[in-house]
Amino acid sequence: MFLGTYTPRLDEKGRLILPAKYRDELADGLVLTRGQERCIYVFSEQEFANVHQQMRQAPLTSRQARDYIRVFLSGASDETPDKQGRITIPAALREYAGLDREVTVIGAGDRAEIWDTAAWNSYLEEKETEFSSTDEDAIPGLF
Repeated sequence: MFLGTYTPRLDEKGRLILPAKYRDELADGLVLTRGQERCIYVFSEQEFANVHQQMRQAPLTSRQARDYIRVFLSGASDETPDKQGRITIPAALREYAGLDREVTVIGAGDRAEIWDTAAWNSYLEEKETEFSSTDEDAIPGLF
């Protein structure tokens, strides 16, 4: 499970050192893809296979499902961390998420997310107020 917030830096080659707590789960390979809110989703290969299997259940007649699957999968890139735990984020994904040197990596349970630090801070500031007023209808059974 991916938890926490980390602030590594991208190097000049677009590489990121994965947080140490994530490395074991991602050591055998991972998939990067476009996330919602202009971040990059990071899945273990196994979790990505699970997500893909769920997508396959969507009816081919659903235009919204086809559109989502196209955007999601066309941006996907499978990567294997090097011995230092570094991965290269493809230029197209860096551009999509507006990544420069300062990035924030957050744990989101079944995936990690890579954000431009300024975008993450803005998002978090906006959503913390909503977080405080969340009721049981948003996540059934949680409260």
